[in-house]
Amino acid sequence: MPRPLLVFDMDGVLVDVGESYRETIQQTVAYFSGRRPTREEIQKWKNRGGWNDDWLLSQALLREYGCELSFETVRDQFQRLFLGEHGDGLITRERWIAREGVLERLAERFDFALFTGRPREDAQLTLDRFAGPLRFDPLIGMHEVEQPKPSPDGLLQIVRRAPGRRLWYIGDTVDDARAARAAGVSFIGISAPGKPRREELTRLLREHGAAAVLDDINQLETVL
Repeated sequence: MPRPLLVFDMDGVLVDVGESYRETIQQTVAYFSGRRPTREEIQKWKNRGGWNDDWLLSQALLREYGCELSFETVRDQFQRLFLGEHGDGLITRERWIAREGVLERLAERFDFALFTGRPREDAQLTLDRFAGPLRFDPLIGMHEVEQPKPSPDGLLQIVRRAPGRRLWYIGDTVDDARAARAAGVSFIGISAPGKPRREELTRLLREHGAAAVLDDINQLETVL
């Protein structure tokens, strides 16, 4: 009997990105416009769906603030802030969410995979820093899919590579939930306490088919 597969999103699921990706959105927009969006404003866009790509979201916020800039200009500044000159950018502020032993116990029963909106190489940097011997295979990033989330492309790739296996996708956005539903994969939502617009997010995740909505992945063992 093949082992079931847990497919993780990264941001907000494995890693707290409040001081990395969310902060980078704020600093990127402020750099060009002089106006810093709030975390609640960013979450409002995320809850609408269709804004999984933080580069595109930064460009859209700038457009809303009256700054029309090319995607490449916004993306390049974002990456300078996020990665820094030598890996010393805002990525270093990330915090691994799983407590010691949680994922290791799950790995005794499940195989792991990753489907993230990050570039694969950026995701690997974070896994190398925090995940130790844990194996995530396959690792599907933004450049491994033709269409980003909420398209199910990444999940469908994993489904094809795991015939006959039970899959769950664990994510924290409306786009994650929509991708799982479109792929026919069971979905478990994450809605962290203290997150802006948390009640709205929890409701939306349930409306989009979440089998459960947890505070964080440390509660996964209670539903699997």
